[in-house]
Amino acid sequence: MPDVINITNAKQIGDYQIFLRFDDESEQVINFKPFLSRSRHPAIREWLDLAKFSTFRLEYGELVWGDYDLCFPIADLYRNELEHFHDLKLCA
Repeated sequence: MPDVINITNAKQIGDYQIFLRFDDESEQVINFKPFLSRSRHPAIREWLDLAKFSTFRLEYGELVWGDYDLCFPIADLYRNELEHFHDLKLCA
C-alpha cells in the first residue's frame, strides 16, 4: 500500500455495497452491512437505514457520512478490513 492514498470514486452498487477506486487505480467493493449489523452502538446502527446510508460522499479523498458521523480509515477501506471496528464510534 502506498504511504498516502485517496479515494477518487465512490459509487453505491448494492444496498450496502460501495465500489471504491483509489488514486493508485486499485479498486474495492465494500459491503458495509455486516459491520453495521454487528455493531451494538446505536449511532452506528442508525446507518442501517438505507436512505441514510446512501447519503455518503467523498470529502478530501475520504468516504464520509453526515458531518463525519461515520467514516473509516482509508487504509482499512483499501484492504477491505472493517471487521475490527464493531463497537466503536468511528468519527467524533
